[in-house]
Amino acid sequence: MARSIWTGSISFGLVSIPVGLYSATEDHTIHFHQYERDTTDRIRYQRVNERTGKEVEFSDIVNGRDVNGDLVVVEPEELDSIAPGRSRTIEITTFVDLDDINPIFFQKTYWLAPSSESSKPYALLREAMRRSNRAGIATFVMRGKEYLTAIRADDRVIALETLFFADEIRDPKEYLDGLPDRVATRGKEMDMALNLIDSMSGDWRPGDFHDSFRDRVEKLITDKHKGREIAVEAEPPEPTDMADLVAALERSVEAARAGKRPTPSKKASKKVSKKQADLSSATKAELGALARELGVEGRSKMSRDELEKAVTAAGKKRKAS
Repeated sequence: MARSIWTGSISFGLVSIPVGLYSATEDHTIHFHQYERDTTDRIRYQRVNERTGKEVEFSDIVNGRDVNGDLVVVEPEELDSIAPGRSRTIEITTFVDLDDINPIFFQKTYWLAPSSESSKPYALLREAMRRSNRAGIATFVMRGKEYLTAIRADDRVIALETLFFADEIRDPKEYLDGLPDRVATRGKEMDMALNLIDSMSGDWRPGDFHDSFRDRVEKLITDKHKGREIAVEAEPPEPTDMADLVAALERSVEAARAGKRPTPSKKASKKVSKKQADLSSATKAELGALARELGVEGRSKMSRDELEKAVTAAGKKRKAS
């Protein structure tokens, strides 16, 4: 049985429900040790006193802050003392419509489990939030940090979502350049984009997805251990040229409706594999994909016509060799 990482109570109005906090997710990332190159010697990190160069025991390390040249040391007990109730209470201040919370605010999910004597009020709160589609907005203190949270119903459990505070969310206009304005909502391009989204729509089934990169990392390790050749993945596709946008959308819709994944590079390869290949009907994206397969340098800066010439020349060179 998992151990709770925090215990306290959910509080709203005059109601207090004792709960334990448990992590709802786990990390399956493949982790590596670090070694000095050309040796089997592990690299380890130490907590070192920068003045003496000597390692310091964890129990002898304290938290502090420089204030105008003076060191102010703060002990964990002192942090708890300034918020004794808040470190043991998840205090709901308001209930909001769950759909009104922008997903960018969600940080990490935890489960809240009731104590043996609080199962009835716990179930009552869970079902009331489920029926109303409301989430309780609350704050609490854990490990010296205050968290903003959304308490919501999730199947048989009450989930706690830690949220970013508003001042922790970056304004994209301040950090990103070249953001386009709202585009016109009419025209063939928009119709095709809507058709593509509709054709690719389906039910959310999280079990259909798994970490395929983790599988490739595992295979890489196995192949290297057994001395096998490492399979290299294909490079990402070239950006779609605006002149090819409608054609790319149309082919994508056709592929989605047929239950296939569109593969421009394969289509381009098939075109030029014929004896009398006609590249004049290929899009820039297809020519770019083919140029990548042929090892054409500088292809990302070429126009469509330049790509066509480069692909033709590279194809003839490959045939001659």
